[in-house]
Amino acid sequence: MPHLDIGMIVLFAIATFAASVNGALGYGFSSLTVPVALLFFSNRVLSPALVIIELGINSWIVYLNRTSLSGAWRRALPILLGLAPGVLLGAFLLSRVEPGWLKLFTYATILPLILLQAAGFRRPVQSEAAVAFPLGVGVGTLYATTTISGPPLALMFNNQGLDKDHFRGTLGIVRVAETTLTAATYGWMGLYSADSMHLLPVILPAVLIGVPLGTFVIRHVPVEAFRRICMSFDAWVVGFGLARTIVKLRLLAEHSALGIWCSVIVIDLLLLYRYFLNSETSAKAWREA
Repeated sequence: MPHLDIGMIVLFAIATFAASVNGALGYGFSSLTVPVALLFFSNRVLSPALVIIELGINSWIVYLNRTSLSGAWRRALPILLGLAPGVLLGAFLLSRVEPGWLKLFTYATILPLILLQAAGFRRPVQSEAAVAFPLGVGVGTLYATTTISGPPLALMFNNQGLDKDHFRGTLGIVRVAETTLTAATYGWMGLYSADSMHLLPVILPAVLIGVPLGTFVIRHVPVEAFRRICMSFDAWVVGFGLARTIVKLRLLAEHSALGIWCSVIVIDLLLLYRYFLNSETSAKAWREA
């Protein structure tokens, strides 16, 4: 068992919370774990450990939603074709790019995606087949570099108005494919290390506790409200990580970077307020009808 320093303790806590969200929504493990864990570990150490864990999580989620897979293959296939070149590019970047810049890339990429989801962005793509392959390349690159793919995929599938079963089926197929490809590519490129493997005994128990906990919780809370609150937490953490990384890379002074974090918090609070205000208005109108 690795020495439980503060990084390991925080990793266990955030992995448990993130696994609960994944158990509830079918995604969110890496997009919640990574922004916090990157405050203590580099992408190069964290990503190989998370890929192994996520391969198990995603396979289990697909098994639970196996009845919805048959209608999801057609939508997922063009994305799957783009994953392979994207994963190769992402793994190459992970092996070559300096850790600080990888952290900056991670935070700067996922923050706008989280805020777009929180804003309830909807603009259905008319020619989905035309954007599916480039989406697969982008998702593969992002996943192999950061092990995060939930925000862009959720944004795309929610944007297209998929129902719950179709959403989970399509997402599950893509997630299993990306984790399998990434795990194999990491092995081929020799990216697994002793430091990465030392994280597994911390993350695995968190997942075993969190996933069934999230499956239980989501039966008793409104799904959309739960999702919005989790996204708010994610946005605050990503904003903090982005500000901290900017300071470490000496791109901005500390007070300017703090201003970025404060701006993220204000934007998210406004979006959260608008969501709950609209929800209350809709509920009131329904009761009066």
